[in-house]
Amino acid sequence: MSPRAPGIKTITKNKKAFHDYFIAERFEAGISLSGTEVKSIRQGAVNLKDSYCIVKDGELILRGMHISPYEKGNIFNKDPLRPRRLLMHKKEIIRLGNRIKQDGFTLIPLSLYFKGPYVKVELGLCKGKKLHDKRESEARKDASREIERTIKSRDL
Repeated sequence: MSPRAPGIKTITKNKKAFHDYFIAERFEAGISLSGTEVKSIRQGAVNLKDSYCIVKDGELILRGMHISPYEKGNIFNKDPLRPRRLLMHKKEIIRLGNRIKQDGFTLIPLSLYFKGPYVKVELGLCKGKKLHDKRESEARKDASREIERTIKSRDL
């Protein structure tokens, strides 16, 4: 699954997740939404920061995702921070639940995108970074940016 594939339009990315976690695996899941939430998402009024997933009673639940209320939605608007059910095969949910319990991993939504008419969530099975790991990855990014700059300046 690649958010750059044809028919896929990225809505938002969780940049904080890439900074705070090592991403071991990626998964795609559907999400159960109401009509006004989809309209609000189409306007880009969604925030994945500080959101996470839990496995509860054999279901995958997304918590902490903020979808702003749709302006023209009146009584049909839902609570912006309500828990939302994610749609995956039962075997995948059980396997993810076991990995989360045993190995100290957590499920973090990495991006939200449209795949055709459907809203999909890209989940990452992640392990938290320590402070020195964050500094190290920042240093690598800075070094690669500096290399790119020097290559670009020499080409001109």
